[in-house]
Amino acid sequence: MSFAELQARIRDARAPLRITGHGSKDFYGEVPQGEPLSTLALNGITAYEPSELFISALAGTPLADVETALTANRQRLAFEPPRFCGRGTVGGMVAAGLSGPTRAALGSVRDHLLGAVLINGKGELLSFGGTVMKNVAGFDVSRVLAGSMGQLGLITEVTLKVLPLPAATATLRFEFEQSAALMALNRWGGEPLPIEASAWWDGALLLRLAGAHAAVEAAMRKLGGDLIPAELVTPFWTGLRDQADEFFIGAERAVAGGARLWRLSLPSTAPELKLPGEQLVEWGGAQRWVVTPLPPAGVREAVAAVGGHATCFRALDKICGVFTPLSAPLATIHKRLKASFDPHGVFNPGRLYPNL
Repeated sequence: MSFAELQARIRDARAPLRITGHGSKDFYGEVPQGEPLSTLALNGITAYEPSELFISALAGTPLADVETALTANRQRLAFEPPRFCGRGTVGGMVAAGLSGPTRAALGSVRDHLLGAVLINGKGELLSFGGTVMKNVAGFDVSRVLAGSMGQLGLITEVTLKVLPLPAATATLRFEFEQSAALMALNRWGGEPLPIEASAWWDGALLLRLAGAHAAVEAAMRKLGGDLIPAELVTPFWTGLRDQADEFFIGAERAVAGGARLWRLSLPSTAPELKLPGEQLVEWGGAQRWVVTPLPPAGVREAVAAVGGHATCFRALDKICGVFTPLSAPLATIHKRLKASFDPHGVFNPGRLYPNL
């Protein structure tokens, strides 16, 4: 389907449209509503300049295709978006705004989004941004699309910053309870160490170092810990990135039994939260996952008390609301932004907040 055909369908829409690719993130956010509008026909890399560190691709392009092209030139999407069993697409990656283990060190999808093309609710084709980070021509609208869950328009093409693969990597393992792991992560975070990713679960803290050979070797000598061979630890980091490792598999089973999987965004210095259920800590303590039967009000109260917010990531029943409720001023801004892009409420109604 061409851009012109998509524009015509949007202009002629008489009912809400549900933007979809492979549906790999249908579980995330509020329940999808509306007639399906597929992006899968928008497939292909439209520009790639390894020397200029950017790549452009249509929204339905599989992430696997983008990463194959980048790997051939020893480059990568440094924010490590989850691929959800290989079914993730470029458009869904931006719309969901999810990033992987390297988020705390290298930035989020929003930080690497250079430009975007979308069709708004009037059927107009709009282009924002460019192919460089320093783009001062008007408002940086393209980054607003990251995490918008398709409510602002149909993303048709995106341009992303890419980075070289690190010259050296190593993963160290430490035996820590969660409180001790958090203290260590905050101490190391204030030192010039090449820590690219961290993960604590079930009494073990893993640190991934990445950078120049000399920097990684010096950090290994300073930190100590047990070096895990690459062939053993690579599947762990891949599974963590794609939310397919042992913790998330167990979480899905617990969710099927009535528990909820929460994604907690906290100050990295926040203490251990004594919530019932298993916890996984990432991003130097700034992102914590907990699968728990605790009522939603109890989870959100505990998280708010330390200055964070909680997202109901997976659940059979999302009547509690997926995202932390907006204050009145923020709800007003949200409505106005939605109305400016989608005045007729065509796209993904209620996907972020019910009735918004």
